[in-house]
Formats: sequence, structure tokens, C-alpha cells
Amino acid sequence: MTTIRRRLATAAIALGGSLAFGAVSTAAIAGTPVRGGVLSFVVGSKIPSYDGHQETTFGMIHPIRPFYSLLLRVNPDNPQSPTDIICDLCEGKWKKSNGGKTYTFKIKSGVIFHDGAPLTSADLKATLDKIIFPPKGVPSSRKSWYTQVASVQTPDATTLVVNLKRPLPALIPALASPFNFVYSKKDIDAHGYAWHKKNVNGTGAFKFVQHQPGALVEGTRNDEFHLKGQPYLDGYKAISAPKMSVRLQAIRGDRASIEFRGFPPKARDDLVKALGNKIKVQESNWNCLMGTSPNQRKKQFQDARVRQALGYSLDRWGGSNYLARIAIVKTVGGVVFPGHTLEASKAELSKLPGYGKDLNASRAKSKKLLGDAGQSNLKLTLWNRAVDQPYKVVGTWLIDQWRKVGIKADQKVVPSGPWYAGLRKTKDFDVSIDFNCQTVINPTIDVSKWLIDAGNNYSGHTDQKIDEMYFDMLYETDPKGQYKKMRTYENHLIGQGHYIPAFWWYKINPHRSYVKGWNIAPSHYLNQALDRVWIDPKLR
Repeated sequence: MTTIRRRLATAAIALGGSLAFGAVSTAAIAGTPVRGGVLSFVVGSKIPSYDGHQETTFGMIHPIRPFYSLLLRVNPDNPQSPTDIICDLCEGKWKKSNGGKTYTFKIKSGVIFHDGAPLTSADLKATLDKIIFPPKGVPSSRKSWYTQVASVQTPDATTLVVNLKRPLPALIPALASPFNFVYSKKDIDAHGYAWHKKNVNGTGAFKFVQHQPGALVEGTRNDEFHLKGQPYLDGYKAISAPKMSVRLQAIRGDRASIEFRGFPPKARDDLVKALGNKIKVQESNWNCLMGTSPNQRKKQFQDARVRQALGYSLDRWGGSNYLARIAIVKTVGGVVFPGHTLEASKAELSKLPGYGKDLNASRAKSKKLLGDAGQSNLKLTLWNRAVDQPYKVVGTWLIDQWRKVGIKADQKVVPSGPWYAGLRKTKDFDVSIDFNCQTVINPTIDVSKWLIDAGNNYSGHTDQKIDEMYFDMLYETDPKGQYKKMRTYENHLIGQGHYIPAFWWYKINPHRSYVKGWNIAPSHYLNQALDRVWIDPKLR
């Protein structure tokens, strides 16, 4: 196992097994997948639309992803690795040429859309064109990832070519985004770009049966799926359950088998205590970074000393030990996913505001910075989202930390809609809790959140150095050079207090032990095709 895989892999803690909805007809040989059964799982969010190219929420991915295939995917047998990316609708290994500026993919023959139409490279081109070069007014949430793509070509029905303006190592993981659902060109041509918001026609392992808004999404096995012998399940039901207590009781009462987003530690412990060997738990660092963004549209936060003081006041190391027992956060780090080769060392982190081990010295520095800035009596309200895990828990910890250096801090907690409106429209908050949740681990693109014009940069900073340092790092092709440039970017971003990281999230997935073939990924967006999931009848 490579160093990166050792560092990223987390042990799945086996605690036992039982039940599924639907009959399983044959006995399982140990470790051998068995066909049959319907997997029921709970989803703690609504479906805004079915269009993967537009949406960004797990509330859509979990129920809708099984209907679609991708060009590339993270290896479902090894989803912890950021480099183990395999073909889904392509064959073998793609070819790189033209000095790293041309990628050629051989597209599978014999793949059929659910409506019976054959898939060709034209469908892949239509899909990528919609994502990368969307017409005006057509939303594409990840368009910014592909700014260096010059063109997408189809020399023939089974060949797809992606041409770049310059070499970009981040392209392959970007193309493997689980949101890059492959659509039929025929559907786009006949119905327009908005059709997929309300309609489903993919080549995935399952076919759409029904969606009862607020209740469930149901899928049934696609017997013409392009991976021979798969899927193993007869079907699945994605049950809408916004309240965590409902999701927990569904798993405890065997009305559902799993929740793919993640539960806090106490919920895990309660399920294990109640179910014993009928439950299994998988855990992993989560590609979501929680922190805060001071609003630099407000005069007091235009002073870097005030922003730095907020960072110096935090006891991240002690807070991690405490919060990891009650919330879905755990690891202290910078802006690069823990364990990645581009991650800063502990020694490098210790030089950043609030990362040193001498808490008294850090807080003394915080008070001095506030005094020097004329803000010894600083007042602030933390703009927070009305979601317990981990927003409200971490928010409460943050205001307590700031109060310890004399900041008069409180928080305003509002539902998700008004919270996003405050970030994107009114922009009148003081400091907002702010997250950076990504899919495939791809740090050079993941950290683009803090570019001046990034749609999810809520700080309002106008620091041109951020953009210059970012693109200098992004286009660096030498790994050692890129590491150094990532440090320059990260040190400036955090050192100037444009973003104040707190903790990386921590993913905990308890599930019924009869659920086999699903491996936890470092993102709640990944590994949701369900094509390799099966139910062990011996553990029902």
C-alpha cells in the first residue's frame, strides 16, 4: 500500500449484522455477493432538482446518483484513495498526449440508456459541454473547475478527446465528480437543458420507478446495466427523513439499513449499544472543512489584525479532543485534506494563527492584536445555520473561545434558506460559520473557494495576492514545487485571516451488518452508485 493510501485509509470497525426489505433467494457464500433484496436508506435533506450538473447537495446525490453513470469514478473498492480513479463509461486507461494537454478516452460499446437508446461518445460530449461550456442562463455548479479545457471532441462514436489550454494534473479527479451525470444528447436536443431537473434517463445500475416528494425515491434493477452481473440488489428506496431522530429510529427499528451522510459519536454509540453485532460502523476523515469567514465589507474586519485575533483565540487542539466526542468534527488541519501529500506538516501549521501548542501565548497575542487595532471591546455576532451537526455545536464552541479573549460574541442561528441569503444576497453578517465540502479529494481545485470571484467565497476580500498565489500553485506541474506553492497560498490565506479554519469533519456511518459491498468514502457525495452493494441473507 502506498504512503498516501496508508495515510488516508481508515479502519472500518466491524461490530456485527441483520435484515433487508425484499426477499433474497439464494444462500451467500462467505464474501461472495448474492443477488436480491431491496436496500432502504434514509436521507436527511430535500431534493431541489434531479440535475447533477446544477445541484451541490447530498440530498440529491443519494437518491438520484444510482440512476446515472459517469465518464470516470472513484474506485468503489478503494474510495479512500484520491488517486485510484477508474473508467466507468470508458474502457481501460485513458491516454495522455500533447505534453499533457490532450486526454483521449475509449468509450464503451453496448451501453444502453434506460429509454433504450444506445450511448455513444456524442452523449459524453453533450454532457461535458453542458458542464464546461453551458449556454448563458444554464447553471453549472462546477464550471470553474474546467476553465483550462479548450474543447471536447468526438473523432468517432467510441472516442472522446478533451483538449486543454495547458497541462492540468487536477483534470482527472475533476472529471470524476459524482455530480457529472452522463445525459443523452437526444434528450438535451429534444427537451432542452432544463429537462433533467424533473426527468431521469441515465445508464446507471437502477431505473427510476417513482418519486413521492417528501416521502421517497424508488429505483429498480437495470437488467441491461453495462457492468456484467451488477447490480446485485433488486432495487432501493431512499426515504426522506429530515430529522436525525427519525433516521436513527429507522435504522434501529430495521425500517432502513443505513444513512450515507453520517451520524455524531453519541448516535453511533447508542446504536451499537442497542444492536450489538447487528450493526457495523465505518469511519473516516471527511472532505469537509469547517471554519469561519469574517465579513471584510465591514470596517472592523478590514483590519488583518482583527481577523488574525479571531484565529489566535482558538484552542483547536483542546477543542478537537472535546468536540470529537459530541460532533461530526475531529481533525485539526489547514485547508488541505488530512493525509494528502499536499497537506502541511504539524511544524508548518504551528506557525499559523491559533495552531501553536502554547494556548496562553496565542491568546495573549490575540488580545494584543485587538488592542493594537483599537478593537479591545470588539463585538460580533456569528451568522450560523440552524443545523445541529456540526454547525450549531461548533458555533457554540467558537463564541465561547472568542469570549475568552474579551470579544463580546454571540450567534444568530437561522434556517438554511435565510442563512444562504445572508451570505449571498444581503451580505450584512459580521462573521459567518463557513464550510468547504468537496467530492473527490482534489486539493488544488478544492481550495479555489477563496478566490476573489469564487461563488462560494463569502468573505468579500479583495486580496489580489490570493488569486496570484492560487493560480501559480494550480499550474505548477512539479510535485515538490506545487507543495511549496500550496504552503505559500495557505500561509497567506490563513495568516491574513481571510478564512479561519477550525476542524475537518469526521464521517461515521453505522449500518446494518447485512449490508455488504459498500465502502466508506472521505465524502458523503462519493460511492453512491449502489451497483456493488448487496444484502447478506445469512445476517437477516
